Amino acid sequence: MEKQMVLVNGEKLKDTLEQFAGFGRTENNGVTRLSLSEEDKAARDFFCSFCEELGMAIKVDDMGNIYATLEGQENKEPIVIGSHIDTVKKGGRFDGILGVAAGMEVARTLVENNIKPRLPLTVAVFTNEEGARFEPVMMSSGVLSGKFEKEKMIKVKDVNGITFEKALNAIGYNGSEENRLKEATALLELHIEQGPILENEHVKIGVVESVIGMCSYEIEVTGLSDHAGTTPMEMRKDALFASTNIIAEARKKLSNLDKALVYTMGRFNILPNIHTVIPNKVVFTIESRHKDGNVIKQVEEIIQCLPQIENNEGCEIKVTKLWDRDTVLFDEKLCARLEQSSKNLGYSYKRMDSGAGHDAQFIASYIPTAMLFVPSVDGKSHCEEELTSWEDCEKGVNVLIETILSM
Repeated sequence: MEKQMVLVNGEKLKDTLEQFAGFGRTENNGVTRLSLSEEDKAARDFFCSFCEELGMAIKVDDMGNIYATLEGQENKEPIVIGSHIDTVKKGGRFDGILGVAAGMEVARTLVENNIKPRLPLTVAVFTNEEGARFEPVMMSSGVLSGKFEKEKMIKVKDVNGITFEKALNAIGYNGSEENRLKEATALLELHIEQGPILENEHVKIGVVESVIGMCSYEIEVTGLSDHAGTTPMEMRKDALFASTNIIAEARKKLSNLDKALVYTMGRFNILPNIHTVIPNKVVFTIESRHKDGNVIKQVEEIIQCLPQIENNEGCEIKVTKLWDRDTVLFDEKLCARLEQSSKNLGYSYKRMDSGAGHDAQFIASYIPTAMLFVPSVDGKSHCEEELTSWEDCEKGVNVLIETILSM
């Protein structure tokens, strides 16, 4: 007899996602829901009330992470589905929240089908993944995994001078350290791809094998300000001209390393930024990402040699490393389960890597972890135009249900 598939109710999933989008909805149907804001509190309250109605037990830890648990047949470590509720300014309706809504709808699907899972199911909300209000990104999962020190993180201030700790207390979600996520059978995070690959290849599910490594550097170029109309070209020390030479050199060498390497000059400050004055200082960043640590090492060697560029326009060049991260590999057994679930459901899928960071990469350091991607229309994310079809959201949740029941 053929096994009966248990599938999510697509309309209910859509309704849950739309309700979340109402907490901070922008004029162009995006979302601004900064961490620990009133909009964040409203979304948290909705999450807790939803889960309580399903009979789930709610716990909150000392970083504001929320855990809603559906009892299992066996009193063992839970399977966790988790992501984040916060957004960037004028972000989208799917980034992060899809993973939370997915967990909620998995729990509802089990309850409504009178299925008591063998293992408990916990739906987790991780605080301040985006870092849009309080830096750094993935702050609370970083504290859970020992990457960041709590005492430093809770003292971080936003642009208005409000500390993380004060904001957390203000919304009433400062819980106990005893409630932290310490052990679990597995953690699964469903997320939109935030890139164009799945859509371009007409694939519905991305089984994420890793979050790729990266490095970030700041380049400071110091020249000399003079009058733009009276200083001959050969007598100038133009920091902007030197910077364009550096960028051209960096692009030439980085482009020859590996086809999969991506790099970005994302932040650029020019001083004094006056049209009648020759720039005397330029500060910009170079960030690069690749799965292979050896390639990242070659990138760093190229960047560190930039001060020796021949055409420096008489300027001084200083290179400072800001930070880096190693490639995080997800649990192969879990990846294989997600792959098999996709096959069972008849969904097209592919193995892939994530160029963006996610809470799952920190949790993976102490709990078996894996991620799923669903397509992003035009690859857009972190903007109001961000879109994933309701049908693709539904498919991602169905893969989670199939995987959890297989476990």
